[in-house]
Order: sequence, then C-alpha cells, then structure tokens
Amino acid sequence: MAARRPELSPGDPISAIETPALIVDLDALEANLQAMADFAKAHGVRLRPHGKTHKSAVIGKRQMALGAVGLCCQKVGEAEALVAGGVTDVLVTNEVLGRTRLARLAALTAKARIGICVDSDLGLAQLIEAAAAAPKPIDAYVELDVGAGRCGVIRIEDAVALAARINDAAGLRFGGIHAYHGMAQHLRTPQERKAAIDFAAGRVTELVAALAARGIKVPVVTGAGTGSFPIEAASGVYNEIQPGSYVFMDRDYADNVPDPMSPRFRHSLFVLTAVMSRRADFAVIDAGLKAHSVDSGYPTIFGRPDLSFDSPSDEHGVLRGATAALPALEERLRLIPGHCDPTVNLHDWIIALRGDRVAEIWPVDGRGALT
Repeated sequence: MAARRPELSPGDPISAIETPALIVDLDALEANLQAMADFAKAHGVRLRPHGKTHKSAVIGKRQMALGAVGLCCQKVGEAEALVAGGVTDVLVTNEVLGRTRLARLAALTAKARIGICVDSDLGLAQLIEAAAAAPKPIDAYVELDVGAGRCGVIRIEDAVALAARINDAAGLRFGGIHAYHGMAQHLRTPQERKAAIDFAAGRVTELVAALAARGIKVPVVTGAGTGSFPIEAASGVYNEIQPGSYVFMDRDYADNVPDPMSPRFRHSLFVLTAVMSRRADFAVIDAGLKAHSVDSGYPTIFGRPDLSFDSPSDEHGVLRGATAALPALEERLRLIPGHCDPTVNLHDWIIALRGDRVAEIWPVDGRGALT
C-alpha cells in the first residue's frame, strides 16, 4: 500500500495533524543549518552533512544551498533516493559489496558526482568492474579504521596498496581518506572525545605520509560527526566534516557535555503525540516503538521536565509524573527522540511547522533503503 500523504495544507494548525506524527520546527532547523554552515566557512573546512539522519532531498538541497559540497549516506538506496530528489553530489560512507548494488551506484554518475569507500581487495575489484560501465568516474575513498573497530583498513601498508590500485584504475578517481570515528561521537565529555579524535588524526597523519612517500596526494580527508566535528576541524588533518544529527539534535546528543568550540544547536525534530488513556498515576500516549526509536534510550518530553517516558510497546508509551502534572486525555506533547536517524526511518513524511502552523510536508525519500 502506498504511503498516505497527510491530509494537510500549508497554514493548517498543528491541531489538524493526526498523531503520532514526525514534525520539524522550521525556525530551529534553519538556525541549525545556518550555524553549521557558518562554522565550516569560518574554519576553512568543507561541509558534507550526513543524509542518513534526515533521508530527505529537501533538507539536503537546503544544506547545499548554504555551502555544503554534497551529502553523505550509508546505502546505495539512500544515494538513489537523494539523487532522484535533486542532490548532485553524494558520498556513500560505507562498504558496499555485490555487483548488482555497485552497478546501481555506477549508474547514478549520470546525474550526480558519486563517491564510495573501500577497505578490501574484493570491494575494490567489484567497484572497478562496475566503474567500467559508469557514465562518469566514481570517487573511491580508502576507509581507515581510526578506532571505531568497525569497517576500515587496519594496516597502513594495506591502505597505501588500495590507494595505489585506485590511482591506477580506469573509471575511478582517488577521492581521499575516509576516517570517521563513530564511537567517539557519544563520549560524554569534550576531553574524552578529543582523546579519541587525536588518535584518529594520528592514524590519518601516518597514512598521508606513507602515501606521500609513494607520490600519492590526498585531496580530501573526511570524517567527523555532530559530537566531534570541532576537533577534526581544528586538527589540521581533516579538511572535510560529516556531521548529520546537528540538523535535529536528538536527546542522546543533547546528553553530551558541549564542546566550547561548537555552535549551540536546537532541538528541531519531534514526535507529536497525544494522550489516549489516563490513570490516576500515569498517562498513556499513542507514540510507541513504531513511532520512535529507543535504541539510544527513551525520549524526553519537550518543555515538560516534570514528566518522564516509560514502558514503550508497539503503539503505546507511558508518561509518569506527579498526578497533578499528568496530561489530560487528547492533550498533545512533543517527544524528543533518543536517536533521530532510526526515528526518521519509521516515518513516510516530515511535517514542517512555522510556529504552530503547517508550512511544508516533505517525503522521507530514503526511508527503508536497506540495500
């Protein structure tokens, strides 16, 4: 069944939105986009925001209009959705194996500049094969494990060998080094995050020197996320940053102690929910596990520190607090999700509000793009 578009028009009041629904405060979103664009410009680094956060070509094009060089994503399907929506530069910051998937990626070069990461001989061999049929060259980045213990080459000599093969391959351009430390993003203090990124920068410096010894120049060193981007920007090693969640600022990122060098970002993404049942000591809302992700912990209730979320099930969540503070039947609240990326992936539409009025309705273009 095709996703039903919300029956709303610009100017409709927030009360017309059926709950649960994914909503965005446009004023807060725009302030976040501008703040990051200003930061990148002031620090002389390229901005390539991560599209896996919003999965929206509308938001991606707004980021590029403010100076972003392109977007990141994690899956070929996400890249296809973004390019179909008019995004003209996409880097898949992930490993992709499989000839069918890589053929799909190669086809996208007809409409956009496309990049991808590699960390294995097999992955590179399959990419070279796909690039032979690509309308335009593909940017291939060597992914270096800089401490996350996930994807990426471990030995410097192996990374050099991959880069040399990319340089010699028809249909490919050596894009540079992908050095993202995902696990560092949620270390709570700036000191912990700096220690992790200092290690990452050291690894990159070692690889850049080894490549220079082989006569291979590195055009881009890319990485960084919402939790650590000021550190990469100040490192003298990275010249491109990839923050994603700054556009929305979920509850988990808000739990970090802020970096003094970072702009302050506002919560802009919420799950609009309503009370569907009441007891003397709790209220039940209509936003459960099918409306927001709890993999990074429970949401908080915007503007209501006197309430706490508890006991999620598929269609229900429980709000607890003092009896006098509990919301009434049909009362509406805004949840700040614990993790914005998978929460967005649960919804077909984002309803953008200006104040308490509907301004725009955006499709979640990359929803469910698993391949």
